[in-house]
This record gives sequence, C-alpha cells and structure tokens, in this order.
Amino acid sequence: MAEYLIYFNQQWVGDHTEEWFRGRGPLAAAVVDEIKAAGAYVFAGGLEEDGPVFSADATNGTLMFTDGPYVETKEWLGGLTVVDVADEETARMWAGKIAEACGWPQEVRRFGHMPQPGDE
Repeated sequence: MAEYLIYFNQQWVGDHTEEWFRGRGPLAAAVVDEIKAAGAYVFAGGLEEDGPVFSADATNGTLMFTDGPYVETKEWLGGLTVVDVADEETARMWAGKIAEACGWPQEVRRFGHMPQPGDE
C-alpha cells in the first residue's frame, strides 16, 4: 500500500455562487464516506482561507515564528485528502471522484518512503 496526497490550490476553485458551493458540499462528503468505506481513508480537510497563517523557520540556527505565509504567492493550498491505496490507478480513481464532486481540478502526489527505526 502507498499513501497519496490529493490536493488543490484555492485559486483552482473559481468564482461560484454560495448556492453552488452548498450543492457541492454533500457531493464531496459522499466521496469521503466512500473512501472510508473502502478502507483507503487517512485524512481529508479544507483549509480556512481567513484562518491563522504563520511560519516556523530554523534555517539560521534560531527558531523564528512569523505571522503570514512564508513566501508571498498568488496560489495557496486550499484542501487535501490523503488516501492509502494499493496502486496509482486507485489513487487516480479517488482523485477523479473528488474532482467531479468538488467541481475543480485536483493534483496527486505519492508520499515518499518514510524511514523506519532500524532502516539504514
């Protein structure tokens, strides 16, 4: 099994009415329920657009916290889903279902191998 990150940038969402968004919520929730029923669910959630944003940086040897995003950018992460599936084909299937339910594109990336105690 491998874990895949399925995510979107907030700017990919586009401009829609409040009614349109309310109609998409149940569709997206149904896909998450389907992922859970399939035993592939790890995590899913949307990020608050106006919530707190801060950075932690220790690259100069001293830990510093800064309010606001680390870099000024026109795009930022809007939400994500992590699935644990047998293969890329299954990750594509879930990404497609999420894209259809949400109504905007999704990007998919596989997580790299996490070293385990005793790995050398």
